[in-house]
Amino acid sequence: QVKLEESGGGSVQAGGSLRISCTVSGSFFGSECMGWFRQTPGKERESVAVRYDGPGETWYADFVKGRFTISRARNLTTVFLQMDSLAPEDTAMYYCAADSTFGSCLSTRPLDMSGYNTWGQGTQVTVTS
Repeated sequence: QVKLEESGGGSVQAGGSLRISCTVSGSFFGSECMGWFRQTPGKERESVAVRYDGPGETWYADFVKGRFTISRARNLTTVFLQMDSLAPEDTAMYYCAADSTFGSCLSTRPLDMSGYNTWGQGTQVTVTS
């Protein structure tokens, strides 16, 4: 069973960069399709980026394209989200999640979070102006 734990959140000034991590444990099987999502109080959770290990495909929400990069360590233990050119509106709790059935990554809507069935506890990112 896949277990996920986020880390690396913190406070950064607008225009700065931050890399957050998601440690994968328990089983790597079922973690091939993983994503980052975020939520601010009073708003719905939104998708940020998704990565599918097999073909190495990635997908991004329009509002982070060109600024954020999702990647995975060669030993598969960690999934990263590199965030550059951060803005105050990027302030949120960031969660990583896995779709153990890979269905999301095989669909036409990989950023649709309804298929992600394993979630971490989140790491807070705060961007100050």
